[in-house]
Amino acid sequence: MSKTALNVEAEKNADAMRLAVGKVNRLLEQIAQGGGKKRIEKLHQEGKMTARERIDYLLDADSPRIEIGAFAGYEMYAEHGGCPAGGVVVVIGYVRGRQVIVVANDATVKAGAWFPITGKKNLRAQEIAMENRLPIIYLVDSAGVYLPMQDEIFPDKEHFGRIFRNNARLSAAGIPQIAAIMGACVAGGAYLPIMSDEALIVEGTGSVFLAGPYLVKAAIGEQVDKQTLGGASTHSEISGVTDYKMPDDKTCLDTIKELVDKLGQPQSAGFDRVAPRPPYGDPNELFEIYPENGAKPYDTIELLRRIVDDGHLVQYKEHYGKTIITAYARIDGWAVGIVANNRQVVKNAKGEIQFGGVIYSDSADKATRFILNCNQKKIPLVFFHDVTGFMVGTRSEHGGIIKDGAKMVNAVANSTVPKFSVVVGNSYGAGNYAMCGKAYDPRLIVAWPTAKIAVMGGDQAAKVLTQIQVQALKDKGKLADPEAEKALYEEIKARYDAQTTPYYAAARLWVDAIIDPRDTRRWISMGIEAANHAPVEKFNVGVIQV
Repeated sequence: MSKTALNVEAEKNADAMRLAVGKVNRLLEQIAQGGGKKRIEKLHQEGKMTARERIDYLLDADSPRIEIGAFAGYEMYAEHGGCPAGGVVVVIGYVRGRQVIVVANDATVKAGAWFPITGKKNLRAQEIAMENRLPIIYLVDSAGVYLPMQDEIFPDKEHFGRIFRNNARLSAAGIPQIAAIMGACVAGGAYLPIMSDEALIVEGTGSVFLAGPYLVKAAIGEQVDKQTLGGASTHSEISGVTDYKMPDDKTCLDTIKELVDKLGQPQSAGFDRVAPRPPYGDPNELFEIYPENGAKPYDTIELLRRIVDDGHLVQYKEHYGKTIITAYARIDGWAVGIVANNRQVVKNAKGEIQFGGVIYSDSADKATRFILNCNQKKIPLVFFHDVTGFMVGTRSEHGGIIKDGAKMVNAVANSTVPKFSVVVGNSYGAGNYAMCGKAYDPRLIVAWPTAKIAVMGGDQAAKVLTQIQVQALKDKGKLADPEAEKALYEEIKARYDAQTTPYYAAARLWVDAIIDPRDTRRWISMGIEAANHAPVEKFNVGVIQV
């Protein structure tokens, strides 16, 4: 391809990525409005700040931060009026220089009520706190379980009650929890702040009780107002349930800053870090490298060089198993081990063509060995997904692709160093598992706007299911109608394509965020900083077939 053609291709790629990133940013702006301007204004009239205003005031000015689950609930619960950001805002940031995770109910969304996705998002925040031993701050302002969907949020293992179990486990582990009751805190939800280490309550707006005034009257006939029943004075002066009575939101948040300021210094896992250096070239070149058509090959090494410090990679087994790149590097000064799907078409030692983005036996073997090495040397792992799956066919099956894939999955599953996943493009089938998909406990997992996550691509799924239906007709002695066959194919493909988008994945918290590719370094760096608070367990892979 000529230099002119390459420039045209790069500009097409950049235009496509700019449009994709622009869409993400526009949607995030809408989501940040929560329940809308009218509800925000009503909150202000009550003397309260919004969830996002509280977080902005609490976190150190001009410090980096990352938001977990902003797209949670996206295009879900339409029949209930929607649930932007899952009705709760979760941010990892800094208070007085100390890294923390903040969980703030958004009272503009159904009065902060808990939808099923709200529970899942809260549990994700607590999981991050537990894995990384991060102090967690709850800014409580919630009407409790969303009653029309109580059967999907209340009774199961990963439902509402798990939150309070986690409160207890966090406390037992010595991970600080601070809760501020800044609005309603009703019924079972009342346990969350009171099971935290310390609880603050705001006068006039904060209230906490197992049963509100209406339920009290219905249950025992007693008539009582909200503040007398469970307001700041009641719980700070009579019951002793809360520890600090605050006159307003800002004073409450200022007091939390003082409490965080006095926390003891965290221990370190000892991950290696040196002075950060910028990546090779211009980070905007990431837009030019990733193809407009995600099915096209591209230079994965050049993409990685725009992410790692100095663009410097030390490749492990560079000339073996070439459809996976394994390399040591630094990201924002942190030592990392990178496992990335190589999207270029390559030749193996026998001169045979191997397709980019496919995991072959030799590449699975290489990745397994590299993961073992990183665990041995206590180096965090970063996975860059663009994988269509493992190689299929008679030759691969006879060569033991299942065995080699199982080795890689075993190594990923048992890895004890922190793992981080970046879904750049495709993440299909068992390839998603081997590359540390959500089921394999990455400390953070993010998607670029170009990501696709599914058991297989829409085109492949539609062809397979259409073939099955056509064969079923033939088995009955009937002929398939070509037009009906085409319509079935299009219907299946459209459904699969809709379900493979990063928005569908982020809405269900299969990924923590959809990010601008240029923010990849910040997410990984802050993730490793968080992980460095927690000790690394002993590594053991169990039985691996060789």
